[in-house]
Amino acid sequence: MHELIRDITLCILFAWMLGLLAHFSRQPLILAYLIAGFCIGPFGAGWVHSQESIGVISELGLIFMLFMIGLEIDLKKIVRAGKVILFAAGGQLLGGCLLGVLFFVGIGLSLGGGHFDAVYLCVACALSSTVIIVKVLYEKRELDTLPGRITLGVLVLQDIFAILFLAVQPSLANLQGSVILLSIGRVAVLVAAALLVSRYVLPRLFHQIARRPELILLGALAWCFLVAETAERLSLSREMGALIAGVSLSTFPYALDVTAKVTTLRDFFITLFFVALGMTIPVPGLSVIGLALMIAAFTVVSRLVTTFTPLYLMKQGLRASLLPALNLAQISEFSLVVIQTGVADHHIAAQTANAASFAFVVLAVLSTFAMSRSDEITRWAIGPLKRIGLRDLDHGNGHAEEGHEGGHGEARRIVILGFFRAASALLAEIERQTPVLLEQITVVDFNPNVYQTLLSRGLHVIYGDISSADTLLHAGVGKSEMIILSVPDSLLKGASNEKLVRHVRALNPTALIVATADLLSDVDELYAAGASYVTVTRLSDAHELFTVIEAAQAGLLADKRAELDQRLGERREVLP
Repeated sequence: MHELIRDITLCILFAWMLGLLAHFSRQPLILAYLIAGFCIGPFGAGWVHSQESIGVISELGLIFMLFMIGLEIDLKKIVRAGKVILFAAGGQLLGGCLLGVLFFVGIGLSLGGGHFDAVYLCVACALSSTVIIVKVLYEKRELDTLPGRITLGVLVLQDIFAILFLAVQPSLANLQGSVILLSIGRVAVLVAAALLVSRYVLPRLFHQIARRPELILLGALAWCFLVAETAERLSLSREMGALIAGVSLSTFPYALDVTAKVTTLRDFFITLFFVALGMTIPVPGLSVIGLALMIAAFTVVSRLVTTFTPLYLMKQGLRASLLPALNLAQISEFSLVVIQTGVADHHIAAQTANAASFAFVVLAVLSTFAMSRSDEITRWAIGPLKRIGLRDLDHGNGHAEEGHEGGHGEARRIVILGFFRAASALLAEIERQTPVLLEQITVVDFNPNVYQTLLSRGLHVIYGDISSADTLLHAGVGKSEMIILSVPDSLLKGASNEKLVRHVRALNPTALIVATADLLSDVDELYAAGASYVTVTRLSDAHELFTVIEAAQAGLLADKRAELDQRLGERREVLP
């Protein structure tokens, strides 16, 4: 016991020190934790050498990690997932596993006879890192974009796939139809019981202790370990039970409160899990490094093929098909969980598990770099893809000499460059007040949903990247009378309002250019670049809030709300 406490102390101390280095060098924290574990583990300095300590630390971290993954799985979102996300996730998972089996068996890894290295690797390579993806997309403000929503939707369905695999994983050595059905039956019974208790029993108990935060935390932990131990008794695994406990709690009214209370403990034990995992990684030989590089290369190539293809076939355009593929091109922390369950059951060789861990590290670094520059990579890739015959949504569009109608041809008198919520609100306002003006407007944007929706409403829309000077030239922006830039710099990719104003002014010296400023200091710069008028959204927001205060002070807030409800009811916006 004394040795375990000392080992945990070393784990946390080194995780914190290397975590600081990772933070300042903008690298994933998981990478720092793995390196910390290696440094203090039996293959590094040897300060932590007790296999019992490593096993306890790892299992505790794994149980908490899966419990929190379960808490964050929103079953309602999965039910509401659109067909684009369902087809993309289905194509990526099925295609990735099929290619994985062919590839890993092809390089000589085992598929049966008690050794399932190829099976575990194809499942591990089919899963992407939620931690890395959400962090980078949040920093880039792309969580609410179309590629961001597709990426997050695929991640949720990947988690469901991993749950199904963990359900049959203990029976891989005896993989018969009856055994699989029995395993799935046990999971179904456990899930049904957990959902019923979380639906009808836990809300009443948690309602009684809602004002006692320590009891809410203790209750959540008790539920986690109760379901985990029940799963162990059903010949499943504690890890599987922890995941089911989290999923069941995610559906009941106090889920957010529980998540908030458990988050600190989650971070602590997840750190311990990855540090303990780092302790098990030996100094790699050439064979391990070679296999790790093959795993990493296969993951990137297979993800690009299996994610891009279904999205492209569903007419999402080259950009919206490429970006999710780039976002998903790494191995998940959940993959390491899957691999470790295989190691514990002696289904996978230690050398293969080590190679998978190294591949995770390589891709964690490379994918963070690639995601941060995904827009530049996508622009670079679209040209070659078009040259080999892949058509984008702008096929035949935007060239004046082609003279196509129905969303093609030159821009009209008023051009809206970029389409987000402000532009959506503007079109709704025009439709409400002066609908005839819609016939004089062209929208240029590369969101395939916006493109199809505007076309279906009879508006003139050109598919293209507004940050590209070629797009502006071929769209005929040089002959328009007014150009509106309503997307703020924080949401623009590969451009800024100032750059766009300069591009447009060079193409059209006489047009009226309306730009948008994020900061007050941007206003003078935009005028200097050639803008005719600059909107500052914070001013209009401030005016609206001031009228709300006035209405509240006059006792007319209910009337103002009714007026707003009426206005909202009359609108028919493209983006909600």
